[in-house]
Amino acid sequence: MFFSRERVELKTPDQVRVMRRAGLVVARALHAVRAAAVPGMTTADLDSVAAGVIAEAGATPSFLGYHGFPATICVSVNDEVVHGIPGARALDAGDLVSVDCGAVVDGFHGDSALSFVLGADGALDPDVHVDGPDAGLVRATRTAMWAGIAALASGRHVGDVGAAVEAAVELAGGADGAELGIVAEYTGHGIGSAMHQPPDVVNFRTGQRGPRLRPGMCLAVEPMVTAGGAETRVLDDDWTVVTADGSRAAHWEHSVAITEQGICVLTAEDGGRAGLEPFGVVPVELDG
Repeated sequence: MFFSRERVELKTPDQVRVMRRAGLVVARALHAVRAAAVPGMTTADLDSVAAGVIAEAGATPSFLGYHGFPATICVSVNDEVVHGIPGARALDAGDLVSVDCGAVVDGFHGDSALSFVLGADGALDPDVHVDGPDAGLVRATRTAMWAGIAALASGRHVGDVGAAVEAAVELAGGADGAELGIVAEYTGHGIGSAMHQPPDVVNFRTGQRGPRLRPGMCLAVEPMVTAGGAETRVLDDDWTVVTADGSRAAHWEHSVAITEQGICVLTAEDGGRAGLEPFGVVPVELDG
């Protein structure tokens, strides 16, 4: 079912449950990649980890072959914002690593991303290893994502998500005295029978309210935040997006369903319960 001029796809409850299955595959793949990451491992090694998890689940990678993209996941390091192509690059302790992953189950997609700082023994927990601007950037971007997701529970229009994301980034930057930039060229999106669908889900305030939020909508909320300016450029591989000023970037994303009973974060193993708790939102539970 579609509605509005943008033809926003509304999912049936059964289709949302299929998307929950796809979302859980993505969640397990990202968990495996984060757990495997150590200095000396290449970004191609991380891609192999994700590919194995997706194949074992009987799912299909969303990214592989998408407009010619050559890998299962995107791995973006340091000043790379998004769409980094896995390859021979070896990770070093201190790198800021962002991983984006998608999977298809029975024709429906899940899409999620996370960022972490790599320590000497593996990925650092941003809630435990709190020192340094990179850890702060990872936390600020993650909090902004959850603020945007919480807006899906309380807001009326898609534009409420961007307002919540920008407010959270402003609050984090003010608290740390840091300059943070919100990347505008790349946004969240609708998701379902295709990985990218209307509507766009921007990460900043805008005069456009966007479509009204309603049950059956599934949206990917994905802020990309920099420790400097918001301008970006694309490398010669025609995929990798980097910050124009060389500042580091973080990227977080979850796919979320709006149901008659409330929201469910399809790509979070707990449905979003932990991330939404600080915002007073209790997600609905769906079978996976």
